[in-house]
Amino acid sequence: MAQIRVEVRREVAAAPEQVLAALGDYQGVRARSWPDNIHGYRVLAGGTGAGSRIAYRLQATRKRARDVDAIVSAPEPNTLLEADQNSSLRTSYQVTPAAGGTGGGGSTVTATTTWDGAGGVGGFFERTFAPIGIRRLHTAVLERITAPAS
Repeated sequence: MAQIRVEVRREVAAAPEQVLAALGDYQGVRARSWPDNIHGYRVLAGGTGAGSRIAYRLQATRKRARDVDAIVSAPEPNTLLEADQNSSLRTSYQVTPAAGGTGGGGSTVTATTTWDGAGGVGGFFERTFAPIGIRRLHTAVLERITAPAS
């Protein structure tokens, strides 16, 4: 059983404080930012940043789903960590000023998900295909969070 790590990085035309606030707005922005393979999203506690607790069903494939019950913390400045209470699944969002800037002109968002993968043949398929789905999920969330309000 090996740990699987998936990382998505995106440049955003907003200050780090604004991006981190959007990522941590679990009742508003984040509630509207999930792609179609997330079902039953709800806020169980808090709703803004560290101390929040969220739950949802991640439909990985037609037959495979994972129930996530995550507690949010801020282990470092400009970082939110969503730790699933049902598994080893951890997703962190780190927001830093864009390269060469002080933060007012843009940000770099790095979304990283890790979990302990299965062994054997099932683990091979998980290591091969699960990262594709996680990258799509992060890309969709980051696009929706950073899109200009209409």
